[in-house]
Amino acid sequence: MKRSVLIAALALCLLLSACGAPKPDRTAPEPTGHMALEYAENFSVDYYGDDAALLTVAGSEQYLLLEHDAAIPQGFADVPVIRCPVEQVYLASSSVADLFAQLDALGCVRFTSTKASDWRLPAMQEALSSGSTLYAGKFSAPDYELLLEQGSDLVVENTMIFHEPATREKLETLGFPVLVEYSSYEPHPLGRVEWIKLYGLLTGRLAEAEAFFAEQAETVRQLSAVENTGRTVAFFYITPSGAVVVRKSADYVTRMIELAGGASALTDLPEDDSALSSVTIQMESFYAQAKDADVLIYNSTVPGDLTRLEDLLAQAPLLSDCRAVQTGEVWCTEQSMFQQTSATAGMITDMHRIFSGEADDTDRLQFMHRVK
Repeated sequence: MKRSVLIAALALCLLLSACGAPKPDRTAPEPTGHMALEYAENFSVDYYGDDAALLTVAGSEQYLLLEHDAAIPQGFADVPVIRCPVEQVYLASSSVADLFAQLDALGCVRFTSTKASDWRLPAMQEALSSGSTLYAGKFSAPDYELLLEQGSDLVVENTMIFHEPATREKLETLGFPVLVEYSSYEPHPLGRVEWIKLYGLLTGRLAEAEAFFAEQAETVRQLSAVENTGRTVAFFYITPSGAVVVRKSADYVTRMIELAGGASALTDLPEDDSALSSVTIQMESFYAQAKDADVLIYNSTVPGDLTRLEDLLAQAPLLSDCRAVQTGEVWCTEQSMFQQTSATAGMITDMHRIFSGEADDTDRLQFMHRVK
């Protein structure tokens, strides 16, 4: 019996070998160092000498970052290669552009999937106007001919590309490395900002990225040391159908509210295992939780700006007797808020001024305004 089992096992091994079954690659060297990260959880970088690094995103997707003239090290033959510093980027994730701008690296952003009319960053509007950045089609239908004609050494997508697998496959087949970024999934606001270190590495500006992040982190640490104001906050927007979209309890926006000295009033949200940062609830459920909130913050990013209280109440008359409406503590984000990833510390500062009662009608907050 044992002999027959041994023969069968040997036959199976020979069959797998004949079929070209992959063998584990045990030739990759040990890394010589790692990128120091304090808050980011969705990417890591291992260094291999001075001219190679292995980037891991979301725990599984890997990319080999190499100097332009560097050879691929042994053990990394099957890992997609990104040649650094990048010079011609197709940016299909709008939240990343601000980090490039902070590094004075917008010159590397040759293409974008966002039209000029949809940008809230003046620097990107100017780049598109001058022609230094070109619109290369939406993320799901890029202008392949333009990308091939002018060349692109990197495509930066957000996770929406997973809904368009054929698009990603075609980009990669044409030779464009596709990096899917997960910064919006970082649980801590500073984790989202810390992605600037990755873009600093990609553009050859890592020292500048580290200095910028250290400044942002120190500002947030000082704010987080202040006492809790005890004020409750509901952050939301209303859909055309009358439903309400709110941030999940583990989302970075909810964490920003906490760091600013507030607390989310939305504590009874439905369980949702999706990777989305928000959840949709019915107006009645929102009202039940938000009616006694001290502050309402309307998220203008999707539905558009809100300046008049009567416009809010026209959408949702039920909110008229909410405490925040009665006391005039209704605020609205500027539409640039989510495209200005680098300004996390400034956003938290604005929130703290509102929660602590320091923001009066004469103040010009950077990322929010009062709804009157």
